[in-house]
Amino acid sequence: MNLRFNITEHGSGFTLLEMMVVVAVIAILSSIAIPSIQGRIIVKQIEAALPLADVAKKPIASAWAAEQELLADNLSAGLPAPDKIVNNFVSAVSVQGGAIHITFGNRAQSAIAGKVITLRPAMVLDAPVVPITWVCGKAEAPNKMTVKGNDQTTVPDTFLPLDCRKLTR
Repeated sequence: MNLRFNITEHGSGFTLLEMMVVVAVIAILSSIAIPSIQGRIIVKQIEAALPLADVAKKPIASAWAAEQELLADNLSAGLPAPDKIVNNFVSAVSVQGGAIHITFGNRAQSAIAGKVITLRPAMVLDAPVVPITWVCGKAEAPNKMTVKGNDQTTVPDTFLPLDCRKLTR
């Protein structure tokens, strides 16, 4: 059995130039897609971290309902030190004047590591029976509600979940 290959025919395979063009196109498409994917991962990490603030929301809301006062710090809220309230993406949760500040760390993406997002209480001042609403990041308080506490959010706006962004009209 004698096998022969005819190498004089053209039309099968790729030239080096064609292969380089394909690689260049793939590189351009991935350089466009990767930041978008990374941004979504960061937003998901922030959304996964926000429920950790629930541990502080309850005592703050209870104090407001009972005495119309906002708790000054973790100690007055009956919480452990800020660096003891952690999860995969959070390195600390602190209460300051009723506001809850979540500091990102541990396994959080480097773009948000060390950054803070704030949850501030909003209430109807002359109707304390109305429950507190929590305002995330740079978002505004609902109509007829007053937001309290300092917003210390340092997470870039592009990574904030939609509920935490200031609406532009």
